[in-house]
Amino acid sequence: MKELVEYIVQGLVDEPDEVQVTPVEQGNCVVYQVEVIESDLGQVIGRRGRIANAMRTLIGSVRSDDGKRHTIDIVS
Repeated sequence: MKELVEYIVQGLVDEPDEVQVTPVEQGNCVVYQVEVIESDLGQVIGRRGRIANAMRTLIGSVRSDDGKRHTIDIVS
């Protein structure tokens, strides 16, 4: 799942080598913390957060083998 998040985010930004995705387990949920450089932050979030919400919906809809929920958190 981490690779999927990296692939999606790297396709959106100008500096794909600067993208870092860190999975953090919090109870019954896995949060993928996405770090990008400040100039690419707007491209990942999108207008009114539409791109970020679309990525969260996509990751949340993928069935995982471990039975945990998955979500994305964007940090700079």
